[in-house]
Amino acid sequence: MGAGMEIPSIVIIGDDSQAGTYILRIRLKENTALKFGRFKKGKLISLPAGDYLYIGSALSEKGSTSLARRLIRHATRRNPQPPHPIREKMIDRFIKSGLGPRDLLPKRGKTLHWNVDFLLDLPSAELIAILAIRSPERLEKRLAKRLEQDPHTEIIEPGLGANDAPGNTHLLRIRSDSTGWTSLTDKVREVLKETP
Repeated sequence: MGAGMEIPSIVIIGDDSQAGTYILRIRLKENTALKFGRFKKGKLISLPAGDYLYIGSALSEKGSTSLARRLIRHATRRNPQPPHPIREKMIDRFIKSGLGPRDLLPKRGKTLHWNVDFLLDLPSAELIAILAIRSPERLEKRLAKRLEQDPHTEIIEPGLGANDAPGNTHLLRIRSDSTGWTSLTDKVREVLKETP
């Protein structure tokens, strides 16, 4: 999954629901030690430079917890920092695909709430790709479990990014020698076919 490999930056599966599950691909440009809020009592966690996956969900059909608004929130940093470069492309693509209303930007400034917010707020981290699954079905835990076990990923800190899903880890590092991102859509489709 080298930095030079071309990957689709926005993939949307499904076309009806305003709710859904998503996978973010985040590139960390330098080795970092980071506290993820109150996660593990503010433990400093070492994050090697490289690419990471975050699995999340936004299961409301409208409002701030709808899929499009959650994803745009992730692509936004706290003021006065600029948003992630992918944000404008996301807004355009979501509007064209009927995902969310036209006014997708957060109404108030962003505060750091979820574990992944602390990573996404860093100037050295960039949201480079998203995979959105438009479905009201709760898929987050199943997808996370599948990706935890994938040979292309590794757990940096058990439980990270999964405060509401005990036993899961939702922030995973992509192994530097892997090519798994290109087959991620196929893996997601396999999980969608499985019965829970």
